[in-house]
Amino acid sequence: MADFEQIYAQYFPSVYKFVYSMCRNPDVAEEVTQEAFYKAMMHIHRFDGTCQLYVWLCQIAKNTYFTQFKQQKRLVEEGEAPLPDSAAPDFERDLMDQETARKLHMLLHQLPEPYKEVFSLRVFGELPFAQIGELFGKTDSWARVIFYRAKTKLRRDFDEDTV
Repeated sequence: MADFEQIYAQYFPSVYKFVYSMCRNPDVAEEVTQEAFYKAMMHIHRFDGTCQLYVWLCQIAKNTYFTQFKQQKRLVEEGEAPLPDSAAPDFERDLMDQETARKLHMLLHQLPEPYKEVFSLRVFGELPFAQIGELFGKTDSWARVIFYRAKTKLRRDFDEDTV
């Protein structure tokens, strides 16, 4: 058990950033990361060493997040959990910033994989290109190219949308 405490201490911040990059909600990221580490602890005997431990933990976290997201979506569709009202912005500038962020998130959502995920991991998760490449079983150069292409497409699409 002491070994898993070390694993938790070493990898929790990085796995949390990874999850946060997907959901952009600190509470959800915390909950999903905790759940992922619980699952990892229960199934540590299944870790075969074919990939780095960080990659294995991120895969568990990613699967946990998608499972939770699907369950939440199902509850919302059934009308059991209403969506919270967002606070109204106080200033026109805040409204413009929110509108810009909304447009960017919509454009990001429309990007095909792996562009969407690589961009999110880099910008929201603040992961280095080496770790992003490792998550996909690729090189850091591959991650840089995919990120650059995603960023270029987002800029172009945003400029076309605002004209």
